[in-house]
Amino acid sequence: MNELKGIHHVTAITSSAEKIYKFFTFTLGLRLVKKTVNQDDIQTYHLYFTDDVGSPGTDMTFFDFPGIPKGVHGTNEISKTSFRVPNDEALDYWVKRFDRLEVKHTGIKEQFGKKVLSFVDFDDQQYQLISDEFNEGVAAGTPWQKGPIPLEYAITGLGPIFVRTSYYDYFKEVLEKVFFMREVAQEEAFHLFEMGDGGNGAQVIIEYNTVLPQARQGYGTVHHTAFRVDERADLDAWQQRLTGFKLPNSGFVERYYFGSLYTNVAPSILFELATDGPGFMGDEPYETLGEKLSLPPFFESKRDQIEKLVRPIDTIRSTKNFEKEYE
Repeated sequence: MNELKGIHHVTAITSSAEKIYKFFTFTLGLRLVKKTVNQDDIQTYHLYFTDDVGSPGTDMTFFDFPGIPKGVHGTNEISKTSFRVPNDEALDYWVKRFDRLEVKHTGIKEQFGKKVLSFVDFDDQQYQLISDEFNEGVAAGTPWQKGPIPLEYAITGLGPIFVRTSYYDYFKEVLEKVFFMREVAQEEAFHLFEMGDGGNGAQVIIEYNTVLPQARQGYGTVHHTAFRVDERADLDAWQQRLTGFKLPNSGFVERYYFGSLYTNVAPSILFELATDGPGFMGDEPYETLGEKLSLPPFFESKRDQIEKLVRPIDTIRSTKNFEKEYE
C-alpha cells in the first residue's frame, strides 16, 4: 500500500474565531481560504488558513466551540505545530516582527540541525517556525502573494508536528509498524520520525515525558493532526490496515474539501488521514477565497439555520491592499 505523503493539516481549538482570524491574517500572513462550520457541530466555526492556493500540507484550521474551557498543556497531547519559512534569514525577520507586535517567543534555537523559533498566540497555543535552509524532501507551498509578509520571509506550509507522550515505546511501535514512519534522529527526550519523502513537511517529533500532568483538551490546544494520502482508494486500504491492527477508526468520512479517516492512536491523541483533493478552490473564486460562509452541498439546505447560529465575521480582504511589512 502507499505510504503517507506528509502532513496534511492541523486542527486546533481557539477561544475566538475573530481573534484567530486577525492573528493568522495580519500577524502570521497566512491566507483564510475557507470560512465554514464544523460539520459535526454546526454552531461552531471552522476556519482554514493555508498558503496562497490552499495546497495540502499548508493548512492550519480552528474550531471555536461555544463554552469550551481553556485547555491544559501536559503529556499525552499533540503539543506544538510548526510552520516552514524559506531560510535562516527569515527567522531573523520574524524575531523582529514578533518583538514589534508583542508576540511571546523563545528566540532562535536549533533542533535536529534546523533553526527554529517557538512562539504562542493569545490562547497559549504552541507553535514554532522552522527554517527550510537545509531542508530536503516534501516541497513547500506558495506564500500568500497579497498578504502583509514579504514573500522572501513568508510562511510556506506546515513543518514537524510535536507529540508529547508518556507511552513512548507504544507510540514508537504504532508509528513504525502501523504508519510506516521511520525514526531518523534523537536529541535527549525528542525523537524525530519521517514519512514519505521526508523533510520538514513530513516529520513528527515525539517527546517522551512522564513528569508533566495529563494534558486536557480545550481552547489553546490541538484537536487533531492529519497526514496526506492521494485518494479515496488509499483511505480504504488504510482503513483495512487500521482494523487489522485493532485500532478504532471512523471509516470513510466525506468532508467535501477532502476525504477523511480518523483513528485514536493513543489516549487524547487523534490522527486523521486525508486526501489531497478535491481541495478548496472548487466552490469559490481565487480572488475571494474565505470571504463568505461556505457550506458543502449536503449542508446548503440548512444554510438559513446555520447563518442564524454563527455570528457574522468580516473576512473580506479582496478590497484591501496589504503593504509588505519589512519589520
